[in-house]
Amino acid sequence: MSYQKQKIKPDFHMTDSAYHNGILTEYRQSYEEGLDIEKYKDLFQAVGKMDNDEYKAEIADVLYRIIENADIRKDYPYNEPSDLENIRTLRSPYPFEKKILTDENALYEKILGAWYGRICGCILGKPAEGTKSRELTQFLKDADNYPMHRYICRPDIKYKSTIRTSCLADEMQFAPWDDDTNYVVLAQILIEKYGRDFTPKNIMELWVERQPLPSYYTAEKTALLNYTRGYQPPYSAMYQNPYREWIGAQIRGDYFGYINPGEPEKAAEMAWKDASISHIKNGIYGEMFVSAMLACAAVTDNIKDIIFGGLAEIPATSRLYESVARLIKRYDEGISQEDAFADIHAVWNDYDGHDWCHTISNALIVIASLLYGKGDFGKSICMAVETGFDTDCNGATVGSVLGMMLGNQGIPEYWKAPTHGILDTTIAGAEKSEIAELARKTMNHLKKEC
Repeated sequence: MSYQKQKIKPDFHMTDSAYHNGILTEYRQSYEEGLDIEKYKDLFQAVGKMDNDEYKAEIADVLYRIIENADIRKDYPYNEPSDLENIRTLRSPYPFEKKILTDENALYEKILGAWYGRICGCILGKPAEGTKSRELTQFLKDADNYPMHRYICRPDIKYKSTIRTSCLADEMQFAPWDDDTNYVVLAQILIEKYGRDFTPKNIMELWVERQPLPSYYTAEKTALLNYTRGYQPPYSAMYQNPYREWIGAQIRGDYFGYINPGEPEKAAEMAWKDASISHIKNGIYGEMFVSAMLACAAVTDNIKDIIFGGLAEIPATSRLYESVARLIKRYDEGISQEDAFADIHAVWNDYDGHDWCHTISNALIVIASLLYGKGDFGKSICMAVETGFDTDCNGATVGSVLGMMLGNQGIPEYWKAPTHGILDTTIAGAEKSEIAELARKTMNHLKKEC
């Protein structure tokens, strides 16, 4: 009797979220974390070249066991915990003079500015998302938009490129949905439903309830799938997640800064709860950093105080802290804007997926744009987008911080015009939301004394 082999039907192991598809990213991620795995490098590379089939998936499971049991290299110079208690023991305090918030209307203007800032920065970068730096620079030059100073519009599309033409500013009837803005709305729903004392599990429950799986990417999708298989936070972030230090958490923390003006520690604590469901170490720090910066931006106009106030909530012994501190030091020494961004590109390769999506590379672009933009909203968000990497994420974060600092009146009408005052999402029950109403709801979630 002869038996005919049957092909295994595709399942999660055969999807783009499958662990074995990111096995080379896993090696690099684990090595950067300090794991002593260099002797397995050739094995990882060999498995990475295999066809994406059941055999590769099985071998990747074995490699994951190696990762799980690997020790930290003895010469590893960083101390990067993922739990809040130990994160806080490694902070470097940064006291600064804060404005007293007494005028509720003025605070509303700042919160409305933060919402608009994030949305406008996202719109600016959205068409360029995925376009690598060299191609983006040439495209902008051909459109007479370099250095970048305006939105990408239909007349700019003169030839075939990787620029996304489905989200051009001059053709918008509202701000289109994007994960960079979805998460801010989700956080508002989270606070509305569970209160300020929400738990990481509450966040996961909301993710399952309110948004379809295709709206999640990389670390978030992996964590969500892990959760549906029974992995509770923080294990949902850890199990077979090669993207655990990517930018996903860094774009999710804005709302926690919005509702904690002047209280960066509280903003960072909420951000930690959110980030810990899908990320570890610098992936977590990125969200804490941004959330804390936003809390600081509500009470100071000093860019340095905003940045250092954010850094004060993450471990001073981390790669993120070291990288940002080095950038600031070079800025203080007089390095030019051009050289500062060239330096980021020299260390991080935007043609490599891990570099393109990493928390640190994109955080550096955000900080450089804030420093060299010197408080000019349009100049700063354009700087964050024109250099490449995760353009919509970085434009959105820079816009959010400056929108909070400057207030709604500090954002020129040109940048707000394409939104028509409306933000679309893929969140059930929150489609086509009025931006002003989102800001008004935010005011309800501030602490009473604010």
